[in-house]
Amino acid sequence: MSASSRHVTVAVLQFACGWDLPANLARAERLVRAAHAQGAEVILLPELFATPYFCIEQDARHLELAQSVEDSPLLRRFGALAGELGVVLPVSFFERAGNVCFNSVALFDADGRRVGIYRKSHIPDGPGYQEKFYFTGGDSGFRVWDTRFARLGVGICWDQWFPECARIMALAGAELLLYPSAIGSEPPPAPPVDSRLHWQRTQQGHAAANLMPLAAANRIGTEYSRLDPSVSIRFYGSSFIADASGALLREAPQDAEALISASFDLEALKRARDGWFVFRDRRPDLYGALSTHG
Repeated sequence: MSASSRHVTVAVLQFACGWDLPANLARAERLVRAAHAQGAEVILLPELFATPYFCIEQDARHLELAQSVEDSPLLRRFGALAGELGVVLPVSFFERAGNVCFNSVALFDADGRRVGIYRKSHIPDGPGYQEKFYFTGGDSGFRVWDTRFARLGVGICWDQWFPECARIMALAGAELLLYPSAIGSEPPPAPPVDSRLHWQRTQQGHAAANLMPLAAANRIGTEYSRLDPSVSIRFYGSSFIADASGALLREAPQDAEALISASFDLEALKRARDGWFVFRDRRPDLYGALSTHG
């Protein structure tokens, strides 16, 4: 008796985002349609792709960019696009919920239905990445969703540096791990740091440790502070897809728009996880230190 199979094709989109906000959305939609035309079923966009990465600075005027889930033209547009094309779209957006704001992802299934919201759990605060000025730490917990093509776990950028995030999604039954991102050079006063390979390897480790594929979408281009034009970030692209062993299958360039994709047999991957016993041999009774601050 032959083993069953269940295939999914994942695409990752990489592009620059500027202050021409309609152009950002048009570019994103064009690439989503191109990915669909190439057979993609799950399509990952970068973090906060509707705008520049405004967290490079602290400017309260940027809070006007936040939108509620109910009133967001961005979510209406890309939810409708998911339904039209029959694809799954995790859509990163700047969410307003009452008196607070979150860095969030709305996940749209292939029928255009919004199946849930994930709110970024880990919020960075440093030169060029001043997200705590804008975002409250997420209250959704780590989320995993059943969709037409796969059971998906979605984190957001800084979440990807924490192995606990990936492991919890794996324990919740994720079959693919997805991370929309916005990351690049460290602006002054920090010393120059190129974290590109470290960023990739950290997530490749999550894929390998959990025996499941992982995709990360980044943006490209140099963006400048509106308050201090001497402060800038060069986003280093390098979006990628890793297989269940952590190996890089596809990698986008550092400085060019890109669409990359890969296909996986989810049933074969499940059999591999079942035969590797990583989850069977866990010892949660010994992991109490993980619930402390060290």
